[in-house]
Amino acid sequence: MAISYDEVEVGTELPAQSFPVTRDTLVRYAGASGDFNPIHWNEKFALEVGLPDVIAHGMFTMAEAIRVVTDWVGDPAAVVEYGVRFTRPVPVPNDGVGAVIEVSGKVAKLLDDRKVQIDLLATTAGQKVLGMSKAIVRLA
Repeated sequence: MAISYDEVEVGTELPAQSFPVTRDTLVRYAGASGDFNPIHWNEKFALEVGLPDVIAHGMFTMAEAIRVVTDWVGDPAAVVEYGVRFTRPVPVPNDGVGAVIEVSGKVAKLLDDRKVQIDLLATTAGQKVLGMSKAIVRLA
């Protein structure tokens, strides 16, 4: 069911979601994206360059976050603009559990042409990983 612009107000909260990330996830994403930077799969290399562990791809993190919006609106094509600032990496330990990216969102502004601005909050282990995460979405 499409979300109607007329039924949404500033402060409307989108259903929060949790996205698990394991080393297997990173290998699969590297293959799909072609991003084989060793900071995403080689723990020794990641530690040598000063990272806390292997880290999730920034674009992977960004893609998981927007899923909260696309799942809510029901149509990925409704997203007309999306941007983030990468503020902190998502370390992914090799412990069989990995990490979890927690994402919530709320309507921040009602705009012209049946569009809304949605602000997203993405965290892992209680730390914010995306800053200025905003999507502009055209509603029904």
